[in-house]
Amino acid sequence: MPVNLSNSTPLAWDSATLDADTKAMLDNLQPNILQAHVREHMSVLFIGFGDGADAKRFLRDLVPLMKSARRHLEEVREFNRSKAAGTSYVGVGISKLGYLKLGHSTTGFTDNAFKSGLKRRKDTLEDPPVSAWEASYKGEIHAVVMIGDATAPPVAATRERVLALLPATAKVLGEETGLGLRNAQDRGIEHFGYIDGRSQPLFLAEQVAGEKGTNWTPFFPLSHILVADPLAPKPARHFGSYLVFRKLEQNVRAFRQAEEHLADNLGLTGADRQLAGAMLVGRFRDGTPLRLHGKPSSDGFPVQNDFSYRDDPGSKCPVSAHIRKVNPRDSRDGGLERVLGVMMARRGQTYGTRTDVPWDDAPPETRPTGGVGLLFMAFNSSLQNQFEFTQQSWADSPGFPSEGAGHDPVIGQGKREVKVRYPKAWGSDKLSAPQAEVPQTVTMRGGEYFFMPSLAYLKSL
Repeated sequence: MPVNLSNSTPLAWDSATLDADTKAMLDNLQPNILQAHVREHMSVLFIGFGDGADAKRFLRDLVPLMKSARRHLEEVREFNRSKAAGTSYVGVGISKLGYLKLGHSTTGFTDNAFKSGLKRRKDTLEDPPVSAWEASYKGEIHAVVMIGDATAPPVAATRERVLALLPATAKVLGEETGLGLRNAQDRGIEHFGYIDGRSQPLFLAEQVAGEKGTNWTPFFPLSHILVADPLAPKPARHFGSYLVFRKLEQNVRAFRQAEEHLADNLGLTGADRQLAGAMLVGRFRDGTPLRLHGKPSSDGFPVQNDFSYRDDPGSKCPVSAHIRKVNPRDSRDGGLERVLGVMMARRGQTYGTRTDVPWDDAPPETRPTGGVGLLFMAFNSSLQNQFEFTQQSWADSPGFPSEGAGHDPVIGQGKREVKVRYPKAWGSDKLSAPQAEVPQTVTMRGGEYFFMPSLAYLKSL
């Protein structure tokens, strides 16, 4: 029977009763989609094809370097048991123009954003003009090859194997290098210094079991991330996912200056000054959610995620905070996220190197103004209804989740014309005087939309 993507229970992938169709789906699904693959070190290669037949051969020859989602999950299970290292991640995505270069019709793809391509969606997303993008993103990108692992040597070795397969009629248009950023507690952070990657949608039974809560459940059905691969031999068994890739440069100095400015305007002193940054992000740097605590938890305290905003009008976590803008989680059963189905599976990685300590309280003047940021990558079953909706209708909408929220202070794009008010103290109903919105400190430098096809499709080329 066809795989039920809307199943209301998490996928027990290693169950002895797993049906043949679901096994076939996992055996032909690329890794890193259902569960994040370790990718502390990454190489992201953007490919342009010159000849369709050569391109097909290249993609087909990549398959032996790849593993299935099921093999990935088996490696994760074995690592948890014995700490045995797994194999490197190799992922392949194809753009709409890439499929046309391969000689395939794209009529079977139902996502209009994918069929338009990211360049043609820039106005919808309030992105910079293409002329301002980095050179490697300005032209046609036909495919992306992503390579990731826990250490640099296997990534370098796999990268060489990939490049050795590249035909003379194809070329590498550009390359990004991802490098994990961790704080003193060895937790992943982004360049503004905050723990990142929390509150992901979970699809597998063992993932959901590890995140049980009374206020928020992170379980989402497979329909949030998977779609039938229309060009695969058996679309009812062979699935893929839409990938959005965006290079987001962070002006760390400007963001830290905004934190200092807000702290001054709110009259915060001493250790309380870190509350200003938490009001912008929704979490303290160590991941403590502002919805639950007015001070960061002590070192080593687990990053809490079991909370909702249904009883907080903004006196604890401002309605303008980043994590509230992009995940309004207003009820245990998922609220708006569940109803609209917009939550994405984020698989991004930081890029760029630092000479400073990203999580400390050094003066803003010591921070980089560019050259560092996030390689934003997220899997969707619909780019239009998930990524674009979240960016346009939530992050970039000054009236969401309520009037006066302003733009998302981290990823929001567009003119900042709203005055934002913050609680004078954590939990206080008294609000500050209207404050100017935080200046835009994240700039999109280029990107593209891709479809991550099934291994069955790649083998059939």
